[in-house]
Amino acid sequence: MIASATTDPAYRRLRAGRHHDPRALLGRHVEQTTCRIAVWLPRAHDVRFENGPPLVRRGRAGLFEWIGSADAVAHHYRVVWHDATGTARSELDPYTFDAGLGAQDLYFFNEGTHRRLYDVLGAQWLVVDGVAGVRFAVWAPNAEGVSVVGDWNEWDDLRHPLGVQGNSGVWTLFVPELAAGACYKFAVRARHGDVVLKADPFARAFEHPPKNASRVVPPTRHRWDDGEWLRTRAATDTRRRPMSIYEVHLGSWRRAPDGGVLGYRALAEQLADYALELGFTHVELMPITEHPFGGSWGYQTLGYFAPTSRFGEPDDFRAFVDHLHRRGIGVILDWVPAHFPRDAHGLAQFDGTALYEHADPRLGEHQDWDTLIFNFGRSEVRAFLIANALFWLDEMHVDGLRVDAVASMLYLDYSRKPGEWLPNRFGGRENLEAISLLRTLSDAVQDVAPGALLIAEESTAWPQVTGPTNAGGLGFTYKWNMGWMHDTLDYMRRDPVHRAFHHDRLTFGLLYVYSEHFVLPFSHDEVVHGKGSLLGKMPGDDWQKFANLRLLFAYQWTYPGKKLLFMGGEVAQWSEWDHDGSVAWDLLQYDRHQGVQRVVNDLNRLYRTEPAFSDDHDWHGFEWIDCADRDQSVIAYLRRANGHEVIVVLNFTPVVRHGYRIGAPAAGRYVELFNSDSTYYGGSNQGNHGSCATQPHATMGRPCALDITLPPLAALVLKRIDE
Repeated sequence: MIASATTDPAYRRLRAGRHHDPRALLGRHVEQTTCRIAVWLPRAHDVRFENGPPLVRRGRAGLFEWIGSADAVAHHYRVVWHDATGTARSELDPYTFDAGLGAQDLYFFNEGTHRRLYDVLGAQWLVVDGVAGVRFAVWAPNAEGVSVVGDWNEWDDLRHPLGVQGNSGVWTLFVPELAAGACYKFAVRARHGDVVLKADPFARAFEHPPKNASRVVPPTRHRWDDGEWLRTRAATDTRRRPMSIYEVHLGSWRRAPDGGVLGYRALAEQLADYALELGFTHVELMPITEHPFGGSWGYQTLGYFAPTSRFGEPDDFRAFVDHLHRRGIGVILDWVPAHFPRDAHGLAQFDGTALYEHADPRLGEHQDWDTLIFNFGRSEVRAFLIANALFWLDEMHVDGLRVDAVASMLYLDYSRKPGEWLPNRFGGRENLEAISLLRTLSDAVQDVAPGALLIAEESTAWPQVTGPTNAGGLGFTYKWNMGWMHDTLDYMRRDPVHRAFHHDRLTFGLLYVYSEHFVLPFSHDEVVHGKGSLLGKMPGDDWQKFANLRLLFAYQWTYPGKKLLFMGGEVAQWSEWDHDGSVAWDLLQYDRHQGVQRVVNDLNRLYRTEPAFSDDHDWHGFEWIDCADRDQSVIAYLRRANGHEVIVVLNFTPVVRHGYRIGAPAAGRYVELFNSDSTYYGGSNQGNHGSCATQPHATMGRPCALDITLPPLAALVLKRIDE
């Protein structure tokens, strides 16, 4: 006769929440013609089959059993039970369903090459034997036991134990008929510790912060309408096309009338209108992956696969991306693979051991940020990170990832003193595992999402960040030009009377400008923590501050490289960025602030429509006319592409220079395409009455000269026209 489950020694492990294969004890077990059914309901007072006989309680831990004919009960049976309060419940027994992961999925995950891991782990909607439900799967190889808890099982860590699949370290359980929106966590029992409730690393949604439970979301109902956009993107080389990026923190870009945050759908409409009005080609979102602490701006991420619930549901974010694409605007996300926070419900010590991080703090801790560093050499961690990047590109249709803190990934001694770091196997400071991960990621992105961008925030002289992986590069599309940004802002902060002594800040960057494919960033990092706003950095009285800011933007837009500007800079915001506030839109009632916004608008238009600016790719696109006039703080250069050519002249002093002579590449009349001193922008309207003609004097190695009026603290863009 078939034996009772209570006679199995493993029953004690089940009661303790430490059983690795609960389906071996629970569910329906047939031996010849006899069937034993064991139902695990720790909170039940009594249990019976729906429209059938009762089950017998075995012991006091919550095991209920029935033994009878194998033909008497269906394979998947429903039980009705009452708790101590007498409340009746009805449910299918989850331990009769076999919905484990396939052997191939497990193999590729453990190998570190599973690119669609987000379709396997986490909470997946499935239909098993005609019954809809959710399969929970979590990697916790060193756990003594794992269960799933939620608002649907009273957060009981004994109620729904998962089973581990072979040696994979992956625990699974299918819960039938679970409702959408259910909150859940994994209760992980460490071998030498208590039960810790962990958020799902692959959760698609979370509770609204500061709550932090994962949420079950149903399959997407969004129907994408951006096919033409994606086809065009795949066929476009952005390196030879204008790219102007508007960096945005969604929570503080614009607020609702009542002061609350806007949702993804409302933001999509308003942000698309604004980006198009100002001429930006892309928006870049500071991290929107779920993060409990708003003050981290998203850079301390816990929900790597979940758009933050602050602004809506995952389908709302899909609609956001889709809408911007239909309006012709690309979407770039900040992505944070370098580190993660120590929150007890997050990735840290996930199964009681250093699973996602390194155990040795010399490898596993970021001292600057008090966060933990991913173990880039562990296969399953590599699979997690690569699948996460591909999730946003493939499932959410974003156009690129700006990879945060790449320098901290590349160097083992990043921000560490001697003795606080461990060298690689060759004795060097390079993080070989991180380098390998980034190269693998670059290749995977181009395979999965043709035309998608990878942009590195990398501040060192690491070679070939944007070089191809097959030639030893890291494979990024672009790299932030942090050196140019720091040199430029250092120069612009100085009183014009002192700028002559720092002229090299303007010229040094051209020595390396084509060593990588660069983005020129004035990002959020430059307008927080006491650094002042862009306008606040500018020296002089108010008139000079605004003139300097207009000049700064003209320099950025005419210099080789793609453009990035953080929100608020375009309206000449006086105050630093406040993540709890909003862009100071009320400033646009004043002419000078409107003037700066018009400068950004017209520079974007010039950048898009003037072919001479289209080549940021190689040294043929730039040539100095004069880089040596440090005494008057003036520089002049040519930008050219595809047979088109313009002259750019920048005057970094508040002095009007009449009859200033520069060399011209060809004789003729040159029209002012742009003058940042125009009264339209709030300037003094000095200039050349719209155009000027060359003089027959060889100058600066050029066949002729232009004698021009240089406006104060201003930029001119000139182009020869056929009269």
